[in-house]
Amino acid sequence: MAASLGGRGGGRRGGIVGINVTPMVDVVLVLLVIMMVSAIYIVSQSLKVELPKTASSDEPANTPLAVSITKDGVYLWNQKPIQESLLRAEFKKGKAANKDASLVLSADREAFHGDVVHVIDMAKVEGITKFAITVDRSK
Repeated sequence: MAASLGGRGGGRRGGIVGINVTPMVDVVLVLLVIMMVSAIYIVSQSLKVELPKTASSDEPANTPLAVSITKDGVYLWNQKPIQESLLRAEFKKGKAANKDASLVLSADREAFHGDVVHVIDMAKVEGITKFAITVDRSK
């Protein structure tokens, strides 16, 4: 009789009094880790650029300075080849015309990284501090 008063004897099982949450916590933690890893990957793909501000209706539009670099290291200003010394002069003119001038740089996929850095450095020497690098998101 003492065995049956314990509640577990006699082959009868008691009702479920609690839910085991350990498997659910494991699944949630795995999903959290997957989300954190994928968020880091998504953020690393983006480029932080500071776009030019919009002009008011009574001011002329702010046109960024555009430079392209071919895979052969040729600089293009408005899609026309230009020498390095003339490019520096164009940067000076652009900065003189607009104190908030920005540079949009397009480089061929096979262009040397050093050429890109050199153009950015030339622009910085002339006082241009806002840059954007164009990319093609299509695969």
